[in-house]
Amino acid sequence: MNRQEMRKEKELSYQCDICKKFISRKGNLTVHKRIHAGGKQYHCDICGKSFLWKSHLTRHKSIHTGERNHILVISVCDICGKSFSKKSGLTKHKTIHSGEKPHHCDICGKPFAHKSNLTTHKYTHTGEKVYQCDICGKSFSQLSTVTSHKSIHTREKQYQCNICGMAFSHKRKLSQHEATHTRDNPYPCDISV
Repeated sequence: MNRQEMRKEKELSYQCDICKKFISRKGNLTVHKRIHAGGKQYHCDICGKSFLWKSHLTRHKSIHTGERNHILVISVCDICGKSFSKKSGLTKHKTIHSGEKPHHCDICGKPFAHKSNLTTHKYTHTGEKVYQCDICGKSFSQLSTVTSHKSIHTREKQYQCNICGMAFSHKRKLSQHEATHTRDNPYPCDISV
């Protein structure tokens, strides 16, 4: 944004006299100033909790009354009673009960209940690695793999070998390791030898 555009934006805005932030509308400036005033002016008459916005108080009160009036329920599952605000949500949910898997991989034929799961699965065939570890940057084709990978960084090794004491962050890795202690394994564990 150049200086002329910035100047024009400031002229069309309202400035908070406390933090000097520019707000686009006068009404929004009034609402913004509540933050500085500690303006939680909406109070729950049941528990005393305070809210900055009236809509948040209304939503909060449903906790006490058990009502969920702030959520528009359009569809209810006739099997388990779970409610959804969109019919598409109910349709997707019902595949849990029916076991229906209408989405098939055109490469290997594996069926999936949800299209999003099929899309994720296809990355295993294409080699695309769309999920990235936010700690080290390593990329993976499956979200579950990156989630599993992250435990390497936290060093949580809760699975311990009863024979040699080596610890692993995944039960599967412990099972693979335990096989190294059997006689028929060509790669024995260095610690137990």
